[in-house]
Amino acid sequence: MNPDSWLADARTSYDTVAVSYADQLREVLGGKPYLRAALALFADAVADAGGGRVADVGCGPGHVTAHLRRLGVDAFGIDLSPGMVEVARAEHPGLRFEVGSMTALDLADESTAGLLAFWSLIHIPDAAVPTVLSGFRRVLRPGAPLLIGFHVGDGSRLKTEGYGGHPMRIHVHRRQPAQLSTWLREAGFTVEPEMLLDPETSTPGALLFAYRRP
Repeated sequence: MNPDSWLADARTSYDTVAVSYADQLREVLGGKPYLRAALALFADAVADAGGGRVADVGCGPGHVTAHLRRLGVDAFGIDLSPGMVEVARAEHPGLRFEVGSMTALDLADESTAGLLAFWSLIHIPDAAVPTVLSGFRRVLRPGAPLLIGFHVGDGSRLKTEGYGGHPMRIHVHRRQPAQLSTWLREAGFTVEPEMLLDPETSTPGALLFAYRRP
């Protein structure tokens, strides 16, 4: 896939579904106790590492960013889609959201105390994942935590419709935790807990906690 093409497709797709996506996901954490527990653990890890600004990369409409703020984390959101950022700013006016791509984070070296990528790496092709993870390492302070959520499985599919029936054109990549853990270690992270979510469903997920090595 041409990098400019898949990034443009992702931006346009999420601009198209931004409002309906926010409507569907606004209260999603209320029914996900394990996700809330993972976010609380992440918040504790940020505090244990000294605290500071935390980037929610691929933040969408900002519901997870806002949840982190309620946990006492100085979180801000970054998303590729201007439409998503517009919705996030409208729904959470006291928080900071900006347009940006995880493929080229506009953040200073070692400027963040933690980084979250909740089901946002799923649109990054395999060939680009190591570069993205290296970018995450660059902006994190040594010892800072990284939490990644993703779909578990093998292969990719082209999603052409979603979130209220709106047209989309975006690839969704499923991966095994072992593969993502390998990429993380190669990028300079220590991988600690792995959590498999909904393993008996057709769309299992996983969470990986990692820390930036010095």
